[in-house]
Amino acid sequence: MAAHTVHASHATTEGTVLQTTLRALESFESLLLGRGRETALRNAWTAVLEDRRRAAERTEAQRVLEAAATSRPAAT
Repeated sequence: MAAHTVHASHATTEGTVLQTTLRALESFESLLLGRGRETALRNAWTAVLEDRRRAAERTEAQRVLEAAATSRPAAT
């Protein structure tokens, strides 16, 4: 079995090409998905606010139910 030798200059060139290609793909992705990301973040924040609103309503409903339960005698 013959040993395969990778020359340092060849490895460096491959690494540079890989880094350049990766940067180009990331830039292209950012260009294409930039607005989509903004929309996704806005939608996520809207969902968080809606969850908080529902949680506050559940808390208030629970408080009202507990107050009603303690103010009326239980049916016998």
